[in-house]
Amino acid sequence: MSEDTKWTFRLTDPEDAARDAFAELVWAAVDAYRDEYVAGLESEALQRRAETTLESLVIMTEDEPLPEQRPPGGTLFGLYEGVRRTASGADWAIVPARITIFRRPHEWAFPDPIARERAVVSTVRHELAHHLGTDEAGIRAIEAERRGQGGPHG
Repeated sequence: MSEDTKWTFRLTDPEDAARDAFAELVWAAVDAYRDEYVAGLESEALQRRAETTLESLVIMTEDEPLPEQRPPGGTLFGLYEGVRRTASGADWAIVPARITIFRRPHEWAFPDPIARERAVVSTVRHELAHHLGTDEAGIRAIEAERRGQGGPHG
């Protein structure tokens, strides 16, 4: 080995790698939803408003929900916190709305990477629908319709 050759060692924490890979799944799902949602709007004015609405949102990933966020006896994959964009005064909310997608519940419930990716897409869509003003019953109806059409989640 010559004197010019240098060895570079990089230690990779498996948890950090898992976090990075999960964040990439979440961002890919957000981008796909944004592109599909905005493209489906009828006018450029509505498209610009939709972009602004989505840009006003904080999206983040965390390993697990806090104990006080967990539903009793249930699993929490994602959480929407904030004022829905359809609510009166939403444009003047002091704190931006926030979506958190939780990594470990997805990993535990969906050990298969393909199933996990589908679940992340479904969770992201679910939480974004809350931000855009859809209540839980409406989201369930949309999800059932998508499954009935043989979409990617059905």
